[in-house]
Amino acid sequence: MVMRKSLIVAALALGASAAVQNAVADPGDSARWQSVIGVAQGNSVVGSGTGAVTGAPGPWSAQFGSARADLARGDVHFDVRGLVLAGGNSIGTPGTVLEVKGTLVCDTNGSASGGNSVLVDTPLVTLDDEGNAQFHGSVGPLPPVCASEPDIAFLIRTASGRWIGNGAVLR
Repeated sequence: MVMRKSLIVAALALGASAAVQNAVADPGDSARWQSVIGVAQGNSVVGSGTGAVTGAPGPWSAQFGSARADLARGDVHFDVRGLVLAGGNSIGTPGTVLEVKGTLVCDTNGSASGGNSVLVDTPLVTLDDEGNAQFHGSVGPLPPVCASEPDIAFLIRTASGRWIGNGAVLR
């Protein structure tokens, strides 16, 4: 059973890494991620240069969630349920993480921004004891690169800036 769980965690880590690295949106007015998953492989990096974001050191899991961004208006919406630690003594809880923010990582490869991804954060919101959080609102005008470049990612980050979840299945 332990071997089976290890294989599942390894598969999730590879899937999450591939989902973040290969997320490509059609340039246009909006981006939508059909689910939110936890970071499976600690210390993974999304983005490049000054816009690189490092993942939390340990694995996280999420029951479900979604995210979307209106790239023309700057509206961002995310909802995540059951975002909790997937290892260690605080497994199944958010541990010491009390607040999270949503982050758009625009131009993940930095090709249009001098080698640097562009980060756009929502305000911090409460992550409750069951790992639930949501934000619905405007983050103001988005940098043009968010709509002009097809490579964009959505992360859920702690107040300290480490990512613990990401949007998956970009549409």
